[in-house]
Amino acid sequence: MKKLTVFTPTFNRAYCLHVCYESLKSQTNKKFIWLIIDDGSTDNTEELVETWKREDDIEIRYIKQDNQGMHGAHNTAYENIDTELNVCIDSDDCMPIDAVEKILDFWEKHGSDQVSGMIGLDSFKNGEIIGTKMPASIKESTLFDLYNKHDVKGDKKLVYRSELTKKYSYPIFENEKYVGLAYKYHKLDEEFPLLLLNEILCVVEYLPDGSSLNMLKQYRVNPKGFAFYRKELMKLPFADMKFKYRQAIHYVSSSLISKNKNFIKESPSRLLTFLATPLGLILYFLIMSRTKTRLN
Repeated sequence: MKKLTVFTPTFNRAYCLHVCYESLKSQTNKKFIWLIIDDGSTDNTEELVETWKREDDIEIRYIKQDNQGMHGAHNTAYENIDTELNVCIDSDDCMPIDAVEKILDFWEKHGSDQVSGMIGLDSFKNGEIIGTKMPASIKESTLFDLYNKHDVKGDKKLVYRSELTKKYSYPIFENEKYVGLAYKYHKLDEEFPLLLLNEILCVVEYLPDGSSLNMLKQYRVNPKGFAFYRKELMKLPFADMKFKYRQAIHYVSSSLISKNKNFIKESPSRLLTFLATPLGLILYFLIMSRTKTRLN
């Protein structure tokens, strides 16, 4: 039985999805399943995937759903994964040819039910690592501690135990398409640490239509999703007050965008939210002014 599912959420990415496919069918270890979650594409994604399935180079599973946004696609993926491990490779990204082999070999040697999975490196196409490597002095860490205590920077690639990622589904808000994916990751931090693998597992390309390059617009059009995410971050038991105060500022601005007058009452930390309101108000006006032309 295969131990790894590589899942790819996609929306109208037929023009670039082949790069991901080529990298997967070139893997030195093909003991994995490629699960494609088509989040309501209107291009020829389905026809393209059917041609790849007929090639029979790798095992492909394909699910098409109404558009729900990235977090909705992740929900569907986790509900349908039946392997021990999973990793998300976005539709505009690819994997080095030995990435699957490194994941499976590393897990065979070091994996256990006392960790939530492993975290590896992302790189650009030229091989340059995104951000920083992880500290060689430690073997495991939570994702939160990596960024907030060990000063690790940049996107990293997460490989999780599937029985854990089935927990903590992302909420779906009407007319919104975004909830921070790290909500789930930080919830899993409360259970187990991640093993650290300082190897490149994903090659990243930030395309103009990617969510990471349109974050201010995401703030503007998905305020309930952002408010939910910031509330959850304020609840983290291992976060310090400075971190929670920053989340409160963002929570205030998102609540104002969604016209939620009860945001202080609904906050998990009312006093902190009250103190963060002036800066949250400034952030609200900043987001509204900077996204005005983008939405017209």
